[in-house]
Amino acid sequence: MYKIDFNNPIHVHFIGIGGISMSGLAKILLSKGFTVSGSDSNSSALTDELKSDGCLISIPQSAGNITNNIDLVVYTAAIHPDNPELVTASNAGIPMLTRAELLGQIMTTYNNAINIAGTHGKTTTTSMISEILLCAEMNPTISVGGILNSIGGNTRVGGSEYFVAEACEYTNSFLSFNPTMNIILNIKEDHLDFFKDIDDIRHSFKLFTEKLPSDGTLIINTDIDDYEYFYKDTDCEVITYGSDPAKSMYSAADISYDELGRCTYSLLLNGVKSDTITLGVPGIHNVYNSLSAIAAARKFSIDMAHIKAGLASFKGTNRRFEKKGTFNNITIIDDYAHHPDEIRATLDSAAHYPHNHVWVVFQPHTYSRTKLLLDQFADALSLADRVVLAKIYAARETDTLGISSADLCDKIKALGKDCVYIDNFDDIEKFLLKNCINGDLLITMGAGDIYKVGEDLLK
Repeated sequence: MYKIDFNNPIHVHFIGIGGISMSGLAKILLSKGFTVSGSDSNSSALTDELKSDGCLISIPQSAGNITNNIDLVVYTAAIHPDNPELVTASNAGIPMLTRAELLGQIMTTYNNAINIAGTHGKTTTTSMISEILLCAEMNPTISVGGILNSIGGNTRVGGSEYFVAEACEYTNSFLSFNPTMNIILNIKEDHLDFFKDIDDIRHSFKLFTEKLPSDGTLIINTDIDDYEYFYKDTDCEVITYGSDPAKSMYSAADISYDELGRCTYSLLLNGVKSDTITLGVPGIHNVYNSLSAIAAARKFSIDMAHIKAGLASFKGTNRRFEKKGTFNNITIIDDYAHHPDEIRATLDSAAHYPHNHVWVVFQPHTYSRTKLLLDQFADALSLADRVVLAKIYAARETDTLGISSADLCDKIKALGKDCVYIDNFDDIEKFLLKNCINGDLLITMGAGDIYKVGEDLLK
């Protein structure tokens, strides 16, 4: 693998620079004196921002964008092997790294590289830790998979002491990282277009844990099945958190909700109450996300006043139970949930939020995930009062696998729930305008472009 000498900046070209993670890495390299260029299929707010920062941006992608002064090409897993820039760079013998490999090398330039992993909760927990570090004035460098308002985007370039980053398991990308602290939030069946089964996923997380050095730290949720399996062959420090105080160093008790579903709880350290925590985001799942953030912050000797202030000030990232507005006295929330467990967590939050009826407009994400988790999706979505299904968002897939949203609709109806499948956004919007009533809570949900439905209704 090509090794970057960060003391001698070079010209790096990003194929797909408009992606939320790629754009963040480009900004970090710019801050380190590198020359950065990149391309994407379409311009966006992120590419416009990079251009203003000094990047050479090319739209669209083409072979001519690969010039002879480029020293390194970076690409993502979403780039097809026949991409003209990838083919041209390969034929020219230009060194290449994946996005994950570059991120792993960047981590080596920081004293503390904090990786947040798990099937879900990564963006929220990364943001919580970031808010705490910012509140404590520790000048972190941050790479988060969503827009965090307090840093005005998805990336913050700070000092060389703390680097906070999401660590995604898809295609084993997090095995390219070089962490000093790993946080594992949960491990569930997902990305089954890449992993064989849950055992394959668990093995990947075990290898991720083994990336830690002997003086590194693992923070792990004891609610994960056989959680000790992940660190039994390592000599790193282990810090536990979870719902059971008997086996968790950090746990919670006396959980209560305010009028918007935000939790206050008693923080337990080794089973003993030590403080009271109030969160700025709704949902009991965020109690457990916050426990891992508290554990990380205390490891860095941050005082509880800054921890509590950081957690209270965090109001969420985009597309995570994000209030978009109201129309006809109907509240619209947008949420990125695209896995059954995430859907359950979102609808649990909604149960504590003001509402008459809870509507979910769900866009399944990928055929493979929908087919393999069909029954779990039906069970989770049945927690809503009314369900509207859009077409499956194909994302990286082309084969339908013989599955459609109609199949999911049938499953939900069989559970006795009101569900309808409508295959285009215009008709979905007309249906909602006709059927939603004063005081209803409408949640657009999914990892695709379903958020457009809520935005159109608000217009």
